[in-house]
Amino acid sequence: MEHITLLIAIVIVTALAFDFTNGFHDTANAMATTISTGAMKPKAAVAMSAVLNLVGAFLSVEVARTISGGIIDESAGVQPEVIFAGLVGAILWNLLTWLAGLPSSSSHALFGGLIGATIASVGLDAIHGDAVVMKVIVPALVAPLVAGFAAMAATRLTYRVARNTDERATSKGYRAGQIGSAALVSLAHGTNDAQKTMGVMTLALIAGGVLAPDSDPPMWVIASAGIAIALGTYLGGWRIIRTLGKGITDIQPPQGFAAQTSAATTILASSHMGFALSTTQVCSGAVMGCGLGRKGGVVHWSTARRMVVAWALTLPAAGIIGALGALLAEQGTWGVSAVLALLIAGSVAIYVRSRKEPVDHSNVNDVNGVNDARAAEAAPVESGPEPAPVPLQVTIARTAPAGRAGEEPSVPDQPTTTV
Repeated sequence: MEHITLLIAIVIVTALAFDFTNGFHDTANAMATTISTGAMKPKAAVAMSAVLNLVGAFLSVEVARTISGGIIDESAGVQPEVIFAGLVGAILWNLLTWLAGLPSSSSHALFGGLIGATIASVGLDAIHGDAVVMKVIVPALVAPLVAGFAAMAATRLTYRVARNTDERATSKGYRAGQIGSAALVSLAHGTNDAQKTMGVMTLALIAGGVLAPDSDPPMWVIASAGIAIALGTYLGGWRIIRTLGKGITDIQPPQGFAAQTSAATTILASSHMGFALSTTQVCSGAVMGCGLGRKGGVVHWSTARRMVVAWALTLPAAGIIGALGALLAEQGTWGVSAVLALLIAGSVAIYVRSRKEPVDHSNVNDVNGVNDARAAEAAPVESGPEPAPVPLQVTIARTAPAGRAGEEPSVPDQPTTTV
């Protein structure tokens, strides 16, 4: 590590910052359904997920190899400042979608940022197009469908098997199963997403001449990436947890168990094959599938459409930011400093904006959101139309004049006054 320059150090720190945002951005993948069904308390859920993300980071380096040597040509002359610009694009897109509560893909934000920065700096020839198609785009299209159909089938099977049992008794069992499946998803997330940051850090070390081409990530890279994503996971991306747990469909314990098991199986299989797929897309597809699998279940397609739009925009949006950052960073020290300043300013602005509508572990399961609750409290109590006044009749009696002798006194008319 004595050969690491200041620029490479900045790239590594920025990569770990991305890993941190990846952690709290993708916490919902593992824990949204577990929290929404009440299987675990929110803080305990994110703590367990953080620990297992850290463990998962040490289990494999296949995805890291895909990032460091599969998508970008290491011999094309990619410089550390280009990688830095790509990371800036990924971080800013992660923060923007987190602010909107959209479970977009941190993986695709990273890919988009790196690809855009590389094309702007070196050219299109530095990108391995076949690897992008086969290991990024195809899994992005296929994996959510596979997880969705698997979750739908598992949900239907689960309800069919348990149709003659007591619902309360089975709910306890499914909640326990959810904890196990959520742990599996968290472990799978560590084996997939933590490795992407390892791959970027390894690529920066290779570009800076610290490591030889085709090198595996050093142990300190693996450990630091695992710790960063674990810390981010523990922070909890409550906005996205709310969207995934409550915004797509109303999840019952059997559905949550089916969705998480299907997602974990898909992610672990892809990690074994080196596919750097989006765990966000897989888990979102599984949640939609479990909503369709329950009889009478409802999927909120308006939320699903917003998510799909965010997925489609992630690669190009992060790519554009990364490309602009690369053009600026290549101007020298002042350019790198300017990109860093823009990253800090943008991050602070997004954080300040998020504080106006805070979402945390105490209100993450509010169905209508914090704003709706506040609006309901602040709105004046609406009262119906005032009832029509009931006429009040006041009878005023007059004393009759005395009649003549031998005559019956006459009874005068009694005037009525209505108030």
